[in-house]
Amino acid sequence: MVKPDTDTQSHIEAHGIIGDMRTAALVNDKGSVDFFCWPEFDSPTLFCALLDSPEAGIFQLAPDMPDARREQIYLPDTNVLLTRWLDNEAVVEVTDLLPVSDCADELPVLMRRVRVVSGRATFTLRCAVRHDYARADTHARVDGADVWFEASGQPALRLAASQPLSVEQQAACSTFALAQGQTAEFVLGAAQDPRVRVGSSDLALQHTVQFWRQWIAQSTYRGRWREMINRSALALKLLTSRKEGAIIAAATFGLPETRGGERNWDYRYTWIRDASFTVYAFVRLGFVEEANNFMRWLRGRVGDGCDQPLKLNIMYGIDGRRELPERELTHLAGHGGATPVRVGNGAADQVQLDIYGELLDAVYLTNKYGEAISHEGWQHVTQLVDEVCEIWDQKDVGIWEMRGEKHHFLHSRLMCWVALDRAIRLASKRSLPAPFERWNAARQAIHADIWDNFWDAERGHFVQYKGGTALDGSMLLMPLVRFVGATDPRWLATLQAIERTLVRDGMVYRYLNEEEGMDGLEGTEGAFAACSFWYVECLARAGQVEKAHLEFEQLLRYANPLGLYAEEFDCHARHLGNTPQALTHLALISAASFLDRKLDHQKTQWQP
Repeated sequence: MVKPDTDTQSHIEAHGIIGDMRTAALVNDKGSVDFFCWPEFDSPTLFCALLDSPEAGIFQLAPDMPDARREQIYLPDTNVLLTRWLDNEAVVEVTDLLPVSDCADELPVLMRRVRVVSGRATFTLRCAVRHDYARADTHARVDGADVWFEASGQPALRLAASQPLSVEQQAACSTFALAQGQTAEFVLGAAQDPRVRVGSSDLALQHTVQFWRQWIAQSTYRGRWREMINRSALALKLLTSRKEGAIIAAATFGLPETRGGERNWDYRYTWIRDASFTVYAFVRLGFVEEANNFMRWLRGRVGDGCDQPLKLNIMYGIDGRRELPERELTHLAGHGGATPVRVGNGAADQVQLDIYGELLDAVYLTNKYGEAISHEGWQHVTQLVDEVCEIWDQKDVGIWEMRGEKHHFLHSRLMCWVALDRAIRLASKRSLPAPFERWNAARQAIHADIWDNFWDAERGHFVQYKGGTALDGSMLLMPLVRFVGATDPRWLATLQAIERTLVRDGMVYRYLNEEEGMDGLEGTEGAFAACSFWYVECLARAGQVEKAHLEFEQLLRYANPLGLYAEEFDCHARHLGNTPQALTHLALISAASFLDRKLDHQKTQWQP
């Protein structure tokens, strides 16, 4: 294990993301690609310096300008990233992209372009490909003007460059100077890919910029926070699989939820919960095709063309595989020394009853705004809802994937109610056949159970699980899914209790780990960004519009300079956890959309 190099291991928020909807790469504000899985989102890494040292794989490309101001921006309305250096002697920019090709089956290609805007600068390049999470013995060799990277049992890659390359310590290296107006380009991809050549980046850049701008132009959002909403939408689109239709939870693995701690998970998979919430965000912005694509992908997971009983897993690989064994990469030192670094996810085998509600809500919305549900699709829904009627009162591990004792969690009950409610609504609106009497009886039973067994009269608020006393950030979804009125006295009392207990400067914690080992892990975690945006929406729905507006503006300041969010915040509002996190960005979209309407209504009320 190599000790992390603090000079090269950047903070989580010091990264932009580029992607082609098959995989993604993180580029830090020093000009290094320090995280890149290839060729799929959930493939092993080629560059993994973010979780160790540069020897775990890195693509460094930067000018010799140690005193320059550095900044990152996206080309407007795209996922093409620009990293810039500014000082008295020169202004330099590096453009990074994973080109969007016409064919979803083409392997990803990483393109990097250098341009000197003014002055003159000397550049250093070091491309150290390290196959298989830096476990394989990768060899670099010069072949003509290119450098090949090869490892036994691994796909060969090739780096093409417009500048001379050499090999040092199994890495491609170059030092070169450019004057004002001069450019250089570097292309990394599969060794036999004809697109890996210099001179191809102009057309690829033009095509990719056009793709992203045409896509985001379809957004129906016209509110106050258009720039942030568009950036969130573009981030969510990056996390979709163009080939499969799946939606991943985040682009990374192993980034810690506690600095130096053990809460380091792999989020490069499709959670039914997170993906279903993302469908809601896409539909809200008018991106119906993404919702349709996910539903088509889902149909392949729950039994199309199969006579076997339906089984809904909580998560899947992008290609639909169910087995995601969790393994520790003990040779990696972790981000900031946080170990173990894990790939795969043991939560795939957990029972989480809330996924039925999130899924059925997405089905309902897609049917309303996108493609109407098919006959076979409705049969699948009927089987799933019948299953909810049988299992809703069982214990599970809850939305936060507790690795401790199972409980009767409020959120799981709530989402089972949502599953039944949305199925009944869909059947009624479409005149679809359904056992209405049975479903309605189960819906009413869950409703009564929540009010009778999860309300703590002594403390005056709802509780996290039956028999417990704690609060939980997931309670903030109660009015958002329309289970309880946003101004209901009991809900307002619960909201106030959450404010006293879980909220710190607008940042909301999922829960307090006051019971030792309650979640099966040591230590604590940061504030959960999605809960923080749910809190804003709850305030707005409760009529506390000015407070919601202020809290929302504060949360916007906690984004990184590119408008991206990870999973959590530490006490300084620095980013923690995997990034960019879909759940955070979709919660931002929901909060902004509702707050817009409330502010517009308030504005009309003020007019004479």
